Amino acid sequence: MDRTKFMENFGTQNKDANATNINTISMKSILTLAILATAAVSTLLADPIPESLRQNGWFIGAQAYTFKEFTTFDAIAKTKEAGGNIVEIYPGQKMKTDSDVKIHHTMAEESIVELLAECERQGIRLVNYGVVGANNADEVNKIMAFAKRLGLYAVCTESTEQIVAWEKAAIETDVKVAFHEHGGSMSNPKYKVWNPLYIRGVVESRDERVGACADLGHWCTSNLKPVECLRILDGRIVSCHLKDKASFGQAEVVTVGTGVVDVKACLEELKKQKFDGHISVEHENHWNDSVPHVKAAIDYVRANPK
Repeated sequence: MDRTKFMENFGTQNKDANATNINTISMKSILTLAILATAAVSTLLADPIPESLRQNGWFIGAQAYTFKEFTTFDAIAKTKEAGGNIVEIYPGQKMKTDSDVKIHHTMAEESIVELLAECERQGIRLVNYGVVGANNADEVNKIMAFAKRLGLYAVCTESTEQIVAWEKAAIETDVKVAFHEHGGSMSNPKYKVWNPLYIRGVVESRDERVGACADLGHWCTSNLKPVECLRILDGRIVSCHLKDKASFGQAEVVTVGTGVVDVKACLEELKKQKFDGHISVEHENHWNDSVPHVKAAIDYVRANPK
């Protein structure tokens, strides 16, 4: 219950009491009621990623797109094999072998139940959904309702033109929204989300549940230094896609810690910002044998405790 309404109701219920009766209400009772009201608000705003899933302070797992050549059930198993305990799903991946069901915010309830049951069986938590586009407010609402049904921490999108709808839905569902970026440049003015200054402007005056997905590798594709981009988005980073690149610009993804992304400096910056979202390893290479590379990335993060 809203604390203001709670106290108004409390006052209404007692307005006819005389002074003697009011004085008989113990300080302990009032304090108990206040604590209960505060607890109710805290529960509403609680972080849905269980504390038990932290690894040396971090929430670390994989983006299922890393395993796009396999099913979502496979991606869950491979993430576990690599040492992660959280998964970020994406639209369009086949859910399981011998089935036509694909991950999507329009999937049937029976498929949702089956997906959650598989996660429970493997001890993996779903935390995010994306990157997913939305053309209008109705689609935003469907995506956010899907995220709420799955108990997700956030959704990941590039549809900044729907910011009003995203913010409204984020407030109503208490699910965060993270604006993601692929590689881009000033030579293509129609694609703006690659620039952290643009994203900062989009989310600056919005509810704190609306922010950015920091894709460290894609910033390198845009010839930007990831740690500097993190600083621009200070306080608004919802989630992180962790990948490393062989060089700046168009280049292949390499094992974390062996490329041009200063991953250690990025982790230090995230710690400085008190970042408390999740990190999804997204190794867009070695598609048929990426588990060792995902494991190396997870081990790298765990070796730098928060």
